[in-house]
Amino acid sequence: MLIQRLAKRVTTSGYKCLHGYHTKGDREERTCVTYKCGLLNTIQDVLRQRPGWIEVKDDGEWDFNWCDVTWLRENFDNSYMEEHVRICHFRNHYELTRKNFMVKNLKRYRKYLEREAGRMEAAKCDFFPRTFELPSEYHLFVEEFKRSAGSTWIMKPVARSQGKGIFLFRKLKDIMDWRKDGTRSEEQKNDVHVESYVAQRYIENPYLISGRKFDLRVYVMVTSYIPLKAWLYRDGFARFSSTRFSLSSIDDQYVHLTNVAVQKTAPDYDPEKGCKWQIQQLRRYLTAKHGRETVETLFKEMDNIFIRSLQSVQKVIINDKHCFELYGYDILLDDILKPWLIEVNASPSLTASSQEDYEMKCQLLEDTLHIVDMEGRLTGREKRVGGFDLMWNDGPVYREEANPETPSSSCFTANTHLGCVNDRKRQLRQILKPFPGQKRI
Repeated sequence: MLIQRLAKRVTTSGYKCLHGYHTKGDREERTCVTYKCGLLNTIQDVLRQRPGWIEVKDDGEWDFNWCDVTWLRENFDNSYMEEHVRICHFRNHYELTRKNFMVKNLKRYRKYLEREAGRMEAAKCDFFPRTFELPSEYHLFVEEFKRSAGSTWIMKPVARSQGKGIFLFRKLKDIMDWRKDGTRSEEQKNDVHVESYVAQRYIENPYLISGRKFDLRVYVMVTSYIPLKAWLYRDGFARFSSTRFSLSSIDDQYVHLTNVAVQKTAPDYDPEKGCKWQIQQLRRYLTAKHGRETVETLFKEMDNIFIRSLQSVQKVIINDKHCFELYGYDILLDDILKPWLIEVNASPSLTASSQEDYEMKCQLLEDTLHIVDMEGRLTGREKRVGGFDLMWNDGPVYREEANPETPSSSCFTANTHLGCVNDRKRQLRQILKPFPGQKRI
C-alpha cells in the first residue's frame, strides 16, 4: 500500500539524513530529491538535468510528482503525503480548467461582486464571451441565439483539448442532437452518456496580423489558494492560424483554430518556423502600432483576467500545501484590443514545436521548480524568481516604483512584466543559493 510505503521511508545512499535534507535555521536544505514523472516531453528533460534529482519508476517512493490528471484522479485521494512532498495539480483543478466549470464559476463570482460591490466592480469580470452549457442550458441558449440572429457561435467539448471536437455554426439545425437530449427525462439521460459541450459566442472581430487570427498562451503558477499566491511568467507566445481570416468559411479549421495541434496538419505548415511569435515580439509590434500607453492598458486588463479568474475559484478549489499548478491561459484579442479569456489549461502542452519553443519551455519549467523549491534555496520572501513575477500574495503585489496608495482606477497596478525582458539567468544568480554540494559561480 502507498500509505505504508510512504510511512516507512528509510535512509538510502546519497541522503544526508531522512529524505536527504538537513535543517539550517528554519529552512530545509535537501541534497537529494526523488521524483516521478508521467510525461515524456520537455519536463522529463528538465527533471533529469536538475542536480541531485533522481527518477524513480513504478511504485518507487517519491518526493515530487509531475503527474498527468488521470493519475491524479485515480491516486490522489488514496495517497498519504509527508510534509515536504509536492505534486503538480490541485485535487479539483477542473473547477477552472473544464470549460463549463470555468464559466459557471465566473458567472457566480460576477453575481457575487455585483451584489457585494456594485455593477462597476462586477463589470471587471466581463472578459469571457456569452457561453452556455449544452444540453443542460439548451433552452436558455436558444433564447440568446434568437436575440442575436446571424451571429456565429462555436461549439467546444468541455473536457477535450488541442482543438478536438470544435466546430462553428450559425443555424440551430447544426446542433439538433442537443435539443433532442434536452427534452428527455433525467432517467432517460442517465441511460446514455451524452458528452457535454459549451456553445459560445464566436468573436467575429479578432485582432489580425497580416490578415491572420492569433491567440496568446500565457503561463500562471499558483502555489496556494488560501491565501491566494500567484505568479505570472514573462515569456509566452502568440499562436497564429496558417490561413487568412474570413467569416465566409466557418468550416475551415485552419482559419479559425489557432491550436498548434491543428495548424501543424495544414498543407503549408513549416515545422522550422512554426506558427508562433514570442510574446515579447508581439508586445513590440503592438507598441509600435498603437503606442506604449494603449499596450500597457491592454496588459493590465490581462492581469485583471488572471486574478479575477483565480478569485472566482478560490473558495471551491481544495487548497493543499502539497499542491501547485502551472496554468496555461488562452487569451484572444479583438480589433479594439480588448482581451477575452477563451480557456484555462491544467496541462498546457510542454511538447516543443521548434528549438526556440523548446528553450522557452525548459526555462519556464526550470523556474517552476525553483519556485516549488524542493532544495530549500529561497527565503520565501522573493517577489521575482527567474522569469516569474509574484503578482498576488493575499493581495496585489506592487512594482517597486508603484505607489500602493494610488492604484489604477481600472485595474490594480500589479508586479507583472508579461512580454518584457526576461533576464532570468542574471536574476537567478542573485537570489539562489548554489545547489547543495556546488559552489557559487
